[in-house]
Amino acid sequence: MSLNMVIAGFGGQGILFAGKIVAYSGLIDGKEISWLPSYGPEMRGGTANCSICISDKAIGSPLVTTPNVFIAMNGPSFDKFINSVEPGGIVIVESSLINKKVERDDVKVSYVPASALAEENGLKGLANIILIGKLFKEFGFSSEEALYKAVEKCVPAKKAHLIEANKKALELGMNS
Repeated sequence: MSLNMVIAGFGGQGILFAGKIVAYSGLIDGKEISWLPSYGPEMRGGTANCSICISDKAIGSPLVTTPNVFIAMNGPSFDKFINSVEPGGIVIVESSLINKKVERDDVKVSYVPASALAEENGLKGLANIILIGKLFKEFGFSSEEALYKAVEKCVPAKKAHLIEANKKALELGMNS
């Protein structure tokens, strides 16, 4: 199993945090991992993306240029990365914020209105985690136990009260 993933969107959407949860879940399962953040100078409102690799074998480079999984959380990121996804890959589109459709027929696409789902369920700001739940359902990049442990590990102690909300967001994504 090899996950070579790019998550991309605006700064402030939790792109790097979502990537960290995916990477930690692989680490907890004893896999080889890499997590490479990239963001523009503006941070909030600027562009942000994250390359994540989870593999049974050593990882040659942390930079993902042809992802087999792409999560798009805004239009500019969708435009930038959609054509780099390898044939047979998985694309998850945040359809509350992106009104474009994937025109390729060689990738599996899921449209998830994650921001709307988060808002409706009292989980404002957790659209990123809903999308990770959807990815887990589609790709199964780790064990479910490792995924929940990764949330517990990645949520900082000062925000520990948000652990359950993050787990609920994962479940919403898994069921969408």
